[in-house]
Amino acid sequence: MAADSKNKVLKKPELPDVQTLERVVKKRHERREYLRILRSTVASLIVVAAAAVIISMLFLPILRVTGTSMTPTLHDDELVVCRKRGSFQKGDIVAFYYNNKILLKRVIATAGDVVDIKEDGTVIVNGKTLNEPYVDGKALGECDIELPYQVPDERIFVMGDHRSTSVDSRTKRIGCIAEEAVLGKVSLRIYPFKRIGTVD
Repeated sequence: MAADSKNKVLKKPELPDVQTLERVVKKRHERREYLRILRSTVASLIVVAAAAVIISMLFLPILRVTGTSMTPTLHDDELVVCRKRGSFQKGDIVAFYYNNKILLKRVIATAGDVVDIKEDGTVIVNGKTLNEPYVDGKALGECDIELPYQVPDERIFVMGDHRSTSVDSRTKRIGCIAEEAVLGKVSLRIYPFKRIGTVD
């Protein structure tokens, strides 16, 4: 047994050839490059997402419509973009703060204007009947203010497009909205996707 053991030759491990080494080095290099690109992409996406959130909160808030007071213009659960502050005029849809909530209504009159509403829901501002193609059926709705009504300074008179159900400036409960309470003008619908577009 001892003699046989001496006759055995220990084999040296085979070294990989140059091509195999090159393949291994290339593979490791590609993996490192892939991980570097992945980290860079993820970091960029995080920065872009954070910037989008900041811009959205500061300049272009995204709001979810709740209820039916603005149908047929806006529907429940739609998402809209609000252009923060800026100027607005009669006919614009604005978002404003009321009792720790954000409501969406249409500007009917501004400071100094005289508003009158007939029994059939026809709205008259400064003696002129409003052309309101956006209204879902004229109605006097919930109205406990004394008509005709003059809009106070630095206030706006707002109404929902669904006049029979909307609770708005026609009631003393909400009244005219202080301009400083206005978050901004609703300018764009972004969801549902089939209704994406500007809001009139």
